[in-house]
Amino acid sequence: MVEQHMRWKNLTEHTVYENRWLTVNLADVELPNGKHLDHFLIRQRPVALCAAVNPHNEVLLLWRHRFITDTWGWELPAGVVEADETVAQAAAREMVEETGWRPNQLEHLITVEPTNGLSDAQHHVYWSRGAQWVGEPEDYFESEKREWIPLARIPDMVTAGEIRSANAVAALLVLHNRLVR
Repeated sequence: MVEQHMRWKNLTEHTVYENRWLTVNLADVELPNGKHLDHFLIRQRPVALCAAVNPHNEVLLLWRHRFITDTWGWELPAGVVEADETVAQAAAREMVEETGWRPNQLEHLITVEPTNGLSDAQHHVYWSRGAQWVGEPEDYFESEKREWIPLARIPDMVTAGEIRSANAVAALLVLHNRLVR
């Protein structure tokens, strides 16, 4: 049995800011020693990502700039799950919108919590063997370029800082371990 002596308890929380993307709450947290702590947290909608792998064991990635950190890096197509769609539908939609490629049958790969000390965000990664070109991406402004990158290069790209996004790092390393021999 797992001991749970270090469990923090969220006694109450209230919203201090809210928009369609996120809610910032302030929680009254009781620590294991009985002391209380005011802790800000971010509540977010689920995020869906999609990785398509072609017959050459290459994965379709986006090269994009993130203004918040002022960094460039390779990422997977991703976006929030809308109320009227499943997570898998959102992953497929994001792939088409951001790359112009429609993934084949999707399979759940992993779910990660990239900032679970601050946020309840869950990022659900799906993948497919192959994708079909359907035309130029609607959201062309999301990335500078889109390329099929060999999975064999992924560990070195992560080490070099070319892939920085935590959800992409986790997903691509899992795919590398699963598909590259």
